[in-house]
Amino acid sequence: MRRGAEVADVGEHWPVRERRLLGKGHLFDYVGDVVETPSGETMTRDWLDHVGAVGVIAVDDEFNVIVIGQYRHPLGQRLVEPPAGLLDVHAEAYQLAAARELAEEAGLAASDWRVLVDITTTPGGVSETLRMYLATGLSAAPAPEGFTLQGEEAHLDHYRVPLADLVDGILAGRLQSPSLVSGCLALWAARDRLDALRPADAPWPARDQVAELRAAAPIERAPDGEHRG
Repeated sequence: MRRGAEVADVGEHWPVRERRLLGKGHLFDYVGDVVETPSGETMTRDWLDHVGAVGVIAVDDEFNVIVIGQYRHPLGQRLVEPPAGLLDVHAEAYQLAAARELAEEAGLAASDWRVLVDITTTPGGVSETLRMYLATGLSAAPAPEGFTLQGEEAHLDHYRVPLADLVDGILAGRLQSPSLVSGCLALWAARDRLDALRPADAPWPARDQVAELRAAAPIERAPDGEHRG
């Protein structure tokens, strides 16, 4: 039986014998791989290539969490979520991306940042890596220059909710956003040892591994306007 620090995810790469771009979307690519297993067999796996994301559990002095209500079209639901967004700005530092999202979606800045938790949201079919930050020392902040809310973000609701109430809602099944669930439960578990949380610039091995896999087996892209199927 493994205990404590011995239990960890590890990098592992099965050879990709063929990789094709099955479809190119507005935000993500749909990829098809033929993979060789350790026993020498091959299997086909289709998956979504995702740029990754960051989210922010922003907590005020009364331990209320800043959350938003946002429409999520694939689910047909308005989910209660923390401020979050894609890592779609080239070479932008992860914490700076989180700070930008906090300003854009909640109009706030934070003086102290820690890493709460890193997760892979749907590892069986999506390459998304998600880092959740804890942000404290909140103050009002303008949105970045030139930024305007568009699409779903133009119709956000804003709330301040006690952390304990969010945890109750998660455990009762009323709240299901993966960023909210992972971030709030991580904060609840760490609430008596916040100083032990990782610094904002802590390494992110899972994201590095995804980048290495992309480089090892580049996607065979069809000409512009053509999707391979």
